[in-house]
Amino acid sequence: MPAPASADIDLPSLEPLFRPRSIAVLGASSSPTKVGGRPVAALIRNRFEGAIYPVNPRSDTIQGLPAFASVKDIPGAVDLAICTVPPAAVMSVLAECAEKEVGGLVVFTSGFAEVGETAPQEAMAGLAREAGIRLMGPNCMGMVNFGSRAVGSFHPAFAEEVVPGAIGLVSQSGAFGGLAYMLARTRAQSLSYMFTTGNEADVDVGDCTAFLADDPDTKAILLYMEGCRNGPKFLAALERARENETPVIAVKLGRTEAGAAAAASHTAALAGEDAVFDSIFRQFGVYRAESIEEFFDVARSCVIGALPTNDRVAMVTVSGGVGVLMADDANRRGLDVAPMPEAAQRRMLELVPFAAARNPIDVTGQFLNDPSLLDQFIELAAKNGDYGSLVSFQGSIGRNPALMEATRSSWIARKAANPDMHFAVSGFCTPDYTRDLEAAGIPVYEEATHATRAIAALAGFARSFRERRARLAVPAPADLPTGLVNELAALDIVAAAGVPTVPARRVRTAREAADAAANLGFPVVLKVLSADILHKSDIGGVRLGIADRAGAQAAFDEILAAARDAQPDAAIDGCLVAPMVTGGVETILGVQRDPVFGPIVMFGLGGIFVEALKDVTFRAAPFDETEARAMIESVAAYPLLTGLRGQPPADLDTLAAALSRLSLFAAANAAAVESLDINPFLVRPEGALALDAVLVTRPATP
Repeated sequence: MPAPASADIDLPSLEPLFRPRSIAVLGASSSPTKVGGRPVAALIRNRFEGAIYPVNPRSDTIQGLPAFASVKDIPGAVDLAICTVPPAAVMSVLAECAEKEVGGLVVFTSGFAEVGETAPQEAMAGLAREAGIRLMGPNCMGMVNFGSRAVGSFHPAFAEEVVPGAIGLVSQSGAFGGLAYMLARTRAQSLSYMFTTGNEADVDVGDCTAFLADDPDTKAILLYMEGCRNGPKFLAALERARENETPVIAVKLGRTEAGAAAAASHTAALAGEDAVFDSIFRQFGVYRAESIEEFFDVARSCVIGALPTNDRVAMVTVSGGVGVLMADDANRRGLDVAPMPEAAQRRMLELVPFAAARNPIDVTGQFLNDPSLLDQFIELAAKNGDYGSLVSFQGSIGRNPALMEATRSSWIARKAANPDMHFAVSGFCTPDYTRDLEAAGIPVYEEATHATRAIAALAGFARSFRERRARLAVPAPADLPTGLVNELAALDIVAAAGVPTVPARRVRTAREAADAAANLGFPVVLKVLSADILHKSDIGGVRLGIADRAGAQAAFDEILAAARDAQPDAAIDGCLVAPMVTGGVETILGVQRDPVFGPIVMFGLGGIFVEALKDVTFRAAPFDETEARAMIESVAAYPLLTGLRGQPPADLDTLAAALSRLSLFAAANAAAVESLDINPFLVRPEGALALDAVLVTRPATP
């Protein structure tokens, strides 16, 4: 059986796998072009710092090295074994590795779970666990530690000598791992580690991410993901990266909706796999790239440049049109293109009376007559306005022999004088010019909006690192009923969790309805109370604005008659009476049990439009009120909550507190709660109330 999902990450056990001091290649070949020969050839060519042990019972020497009939025959300790043997032989060589006390095993061999052969893969993983061997694969393209030159991969990209860098790559696609290294090299970048996880029988994307987050040589982490098998571990790894202030950039495949919609829950209908992944990335400060080019661009920027100290960006350009293009893109990405202070603007206009001095700042073509103008404008922008970053479009200056030397020196001087400010240059530059600026900590881009895109990504990382989240104590689980409960029971459970709810009463007769309505105060709402009737309005099971006792009695009789007519087999518990609450903004709060990540909390615009508009967001439970506020502000309907057209703003503090408390309830009752909808949750200028709730629980597991 596969290991259960757990947030536990055992980093020490990964050391022999990822930082091996000795490597055995099982099924090694004398041919450096065969799968069994490529790792041996790459280790020799790259002058691996440790011992290399080819293993093949049919050869005495392989590629000039002594060969061994079995891993058990190797005289020294073996940290890492690379398995290239056919599927039928994998278990026997794994047993030999267990006897040898090998620490890590990379299995290139395919033909397991990816083709439906799950039982052999589970047996392999079980034996590895019993022996204390950390296993990567099967069906993977291996790993590379670029610093120690431990090339444990058969990808042709590693036939040449590797170059160590500062970007860690985790890929669930083996072929992409090698492709990514080739792409990085063409962009004058390199990696610190490359991990391809394959079928993830043991080591998965969470293990690799956590390892890289703790690695001192890794300054940014790239994740190329198709899915996630262990949600709790992955979330723990992302939190580790955030705590260590290591940026994570992800490409997540599969943006289409996944998962079936449950009829009982809006949350279940909307919590598709991609929507959950997207929100989790937001929650943990992961930047989601849309292309491979963006993937590497943002990582490169993290390695080269300083993280901006704030979201304010200054733009100095030699083209007014490109300046507007950059400003539009920066605004769209949430950066603050704040105007320069008046004094600085005046000074710029003294230098060039027809310049644009506000922001973006256009030096105009006048710099061709006086090349020092660009440097003076950049210096003024860097010293004024409290900008966290400064980006300059400078056209082809970086290729112009008459201009490039002066600008190169001025950029390097400006960066040295402002080490905490993020500088970026956009334009056409020679390789030498680019190399010198990037060596000084200034990333260079050809496309102007790629510069603003990267700055926005880095500003997001900085914001995430600054906004520390509280460590929450999850309460004990509640004693919940099993199955679909009626609305009143659901509201009582929600109230016990600390979420404010409307005062409601259950009534079984028309007279009880009139008495309860009078006690609560008119006007009131009357609803059929039945766990079997989910959409009460659709069957005539709701009456609004009841103004007196007679109306309450009549409504009770009408509702029960309509319910029995529409659903004769429904178990009806009477009616629910509650005050008629008006004003405010209708929102929805929900919980859905995600098969990978566990309890997921939803927030969005509520009422009857939630599924039509789909303006919702999700977070993994639990989370604090700071994260809840970020959640609220991320939906498109957020302006409705801040007050429009003279309307008072909604009570966002109460709303954020309710979301955080709901997340604690969801985390505490993760084993029992299948789904929960609080819709609508009415947020008023002062206070908020749950007006309706639908709760579905599942039987306790033994």
